[in-house]
Amino acid sequence: MKNETLIGPRTHALLADGTTVCIRPVAAADHDQLQGLYEEMSPENLRLRFFAASRRSAEMAADRACATPHVGYRALLAERSGQVIGLAEYDTGGTGTEAEISIAVADGLHHRGVGTILVEHLVSAARADGVTSFTADALSENQEVLRLFADLGLRTARRFEGPEARCTIALDEVDTYLTAVEERGRAADVESLRPLLRPTAVAVVGAGRKPGSVGRAILHQLKAGGYTGRLWAVNPAATSILGVPSHPSVSALPRTPDLVVVAVPAAAVPATAEECGKAGVRALLVVTAGLDADQAKALLAACRTYGMRMVGPNCLGISNTDPQHRLDATFAAHHPRPGTAGVAVQSGGVGIALLDGMSRLGIGVSSFVSLGDKYDVSGNDMLQWWESDAHTDLALLHLESFGNPRAFSRTARRVTRRMPVLTVDAGRTDAGRRAAASHTAAAATRTMTRQALFTQAGITAAHSVGELLETAALLHSQPLPAGSRVMIVTNAGGAGVLSADACAEAGLTLPTPPAKLVEDLFTVLPEGAAIGNPVDATAAVTEDRLADCVDRIMRHPGVDAVLVALVPTAVAAATGDDLVKAVTARPGHRPKPVVVVRLEQTLPVELLSRTGGGTVPAYAEPQAAARALAHAARRAAWLARPAGTVPDLDGIDTARAHTCIETYLEAHPDGGWLDPRTCAELLDCYGIPQLPWAWATTEDEAVLAADRMRGPGGLVVMKAYWPGLLHKSAQHAVHLDLRGDSQVRAAFRDLETRFAGLLTGVVVQPLAARGTELFAGVVQDQVFGPLVLFGLGGTATEILADHAARLAPLTDHDVHDLITSPRCAPLLFGAAGGGPVDLPGLEQLLHRLSRMASDLAQLAEADFNPVLAEPGAVTVLDARVRLLPRRPQDPYLRRLR
Repeated sequence: MKNETLIGPRTHALLADGTTVCIRPVAAADHDQLQGLYEEMSPENLRLRFFAASRRSAEMAADRACATPHVGYRALLAERSGQVIGLAEYDTGGTGTEAEISIAVADGLHHRGVGTILVEHLVSAARADGVTSFTADALSENQEVLRLFADLGLRTARRFEGPEARCTIALDEVDTYLTAVEERGRAADVESLRPLLRPTAVAVVGAGRKPGSVGRAILHQLKAGGYTGRLWAVNPAATSILGVPSHPSVSALPRTPDLVVVAVPAAAVPATAEECGKAGVRALLVVTAGLDADQAKALLAACRTYGMRMVGPNCLGISNTDPQHRLDATFAAHHPRPGTAGVAVQSGGVGIALLDGMSRLGIGVSSFVSLGDKYDVSGNDMLQWWESDAHTDLALLHLESFGNPRAFSRTARRVTRRMPVLTVDAGRTDAGRRAAASHTAAAATRTMTRQALFTQAGITAAHSVGELLETAALLHSQPLPAGSRVMIVTNAGGAGVLSADACAEAGLTLPTPPAKLVEDLFTVLPEGAAIGNPVDATAAVTEDRLADCVDRIMRHPGVDAVLVALVPTAVAAATGDDLVKAVTARPGHRPKPVVVVRLEQTLPVELLSRTGGGTVPAYAEPQAAARALAHAARRAAWLARPAGTVPDLDGIDTARAHTCIETYLEAHPDGGWLDPRTCAELLDCYGIPQLPWAWATTEDEAVLAADRMRGPGGLVVMKAYWPGLLHKSAQHAVHLDLRGDSQVRAAFRDLETRFAGLLTGVVVQPLAARGTELFAGVVQDQVFGPLVLFGLGGTATEILADHAARLAPLTDHDVHDLITSPRCAPLLFGAAGGGPVDLPGLEQLLHRLSRMASDLAQLAEADFNPVLAEPGAVTVLDARVRLLPRRPQDPYLRRLR
């Protein structure tokens, strides 16, 4: 069946109550269970489903669902622990784009989202098959199914005819439907994590009687941390461990625990998980490492079969510091300090560093999850938990991989509007390496892709754990700056210079104080002070004078933040002044951030208590303070900018584009680079402007083509072509400035001679006008989705690698960032004296490229180089497109990994 390829033979998803169901296509062997599904319905529910309470209806419905599928028919079922609990079908009748839909849910399982999740999966399959609307007939009194349709997030029309209602559901909504699906997914996800992070009973399997085992260490942490729920050990050789009651098996426990900690040898993990699932356990924490592929598969299968959420394996543990729970199921050396930061990491070592750092700073932790090998619970899950958790106002992530980056991005964009989300950009293996390649797939790196994800989602990405802690301290303690203008105040000129260098290197602005502010500051600072930026208050400045200086600078509208760089001096020691108190001792709200740099400070960052409440971050190095301020300024700018929109584009012919691709892949089942004619046709489907061209396979055809292509200057260009040719310039497969028939013939013969056995034809084009040569391309990453690249083109793209990247679909803000980010951006705005290029045309080109990549899963790579940008036009001079035989994947379909 076609939809088996789309959603897989089976997939798992969460219901509204957090339980797991398996969704899969119906098979002939399901007949008896499907008939039983209907036969076990009450007469009233049978009447609502079939408009009559006939037991014969059950057999007929099962027959239809299990019959050999015909064109336009899809049937999906939901099952839990092998038991069918729901069925959804649609049928187009074999033709057309409208399908009739029907839904059935087992008695006793209504209002739990079974029907909704089935319809969501049907919607995804239907869209991939070209279905544009669903219709359904229901009794007017069947409020449950009418409400299900109304709440989908799709445009639904009702027409009442006597006792029946005819519903028509349009499937062309995008944003409203995705928002509704996201909200249902968030609620179900949070509900599924409650047994994991707020368990009322916990059992530790694998806690040894002697010190030294991980299980015993976690049991000790749980008990010593004051866990408020029921706690047991599972060990057949003991009745008590560390004073905690022990039982021989999970099934022998006095009650079923919500959470089981699995700390047994790898070989025993699958059987332990199976036992937990059969006992009704809702969540597993698997700290065991070293599972082989078969053990890993069996572990995940048990979790999916019995609906258990799982953290791990190979992890440090989890913690929830809420006083109502006090859950510390980790083997870290210390209990985390209660606080407001949510922390999720893949590396246990990084987790310990962040836990210690948050505790030392006094920020503390609300909840901590060491994701480990991340078989199930992910960073996306934790973002949604923190979003719903009233205790968390700061999210810290360390992710080495992404299971579904597009879903993560949508979640992060929403969460970062409510709280700062910080991450360590781990695995930057391509940092500093120039991409010496002239096609998109080679130019795109995972580093570039990850950075695009973080930038578009508003995530603050640090380069190290230390930088993350430095930034977290500022974001936790200070308001965001309105901009990047920083004023530096110091009691030592050298410290001021170091701070100024650090701010400039971090991309901050150091404004020159206006005369009025200079005059104002001279009234409070000692004689000899130098009022510039930095402000050198001299070693003679007192605590009060420095405080007055900082306050006056803070009130100035041209300053967004203040950096106070201090060094200990004998002068201050002699007078008893504590210059740090100039920043911390005065109570009252400060609307702008202030940070302190203390060069003698031993710790990289501290939070200093303020009189009247609050804290001020103090850094040992000006670079750390500047980096933190720069991150804060970028977050403020991201929040100030409204959410971008993906514009509607005219002149798009998606149907023709799909036909073009299907025709090519039928002839080339393994995919490949499109020939010039097919490539031009595909670009034309998306209204992408191309330089006129003609195809020729003989010398005479080339002469005729040149006659048609000659412009006002009379010059043409000839480009060789054969399948797989990528670098025309590098292989000297291009002839420029051809004038007259004799030069055209000579150029053709040259190409024919040098590339004998390869050449299949040539492309003839008019010589393009002069302009700025740019590069635009897209590569379809199997994990991250389409990545659009833009930058300087021509042969310079190989040498300079001056590219910016954003993940598609591109919003208007994304396109603006792409155009302004590369180093060549000033050329586009007329810096070379030729006037700005056609910026609206350039924006349209990038939007259309993004749309093409988003529509076509088979588009593995597109490479437009060069793109000629002139004041009046933007034109693609050379285009290459590579296809692969891929089926579309719905990245927003609700499903577990």
